[in-house]
Amino acid sequence: MPLQDPQSTKDSSTIRQFALALELPFVLVAPAIVGGAIGFFLDRWLHTNPWLMIVLGFAGVVAGLRDVLKTASREDKKSG
Repeated sequence: MPLQDPQSTKDSSTIRQFALALELPFVLVAPAIVGGAIGFFLDRWLHTNPWLMIVLGFAGVVAGLRDVLKTASREDKKSG
């Protein structure tokens, strides 16, 4: 097994952290937007304004937070 260059390992770690920093906001926001949009259209169809949009938007926020925490925990275990 060839030895890795320490500079190469440092660069790949920096790139991985940068990619994670770009990924996490989308992982957090996307489920809330999708949940809110589904709730909005269901509210229009079922005439329940704005209850389903609020409930599904909140469920999206919870799902997004769960995914962010899971991803951050997984990356912490990789680096530690």
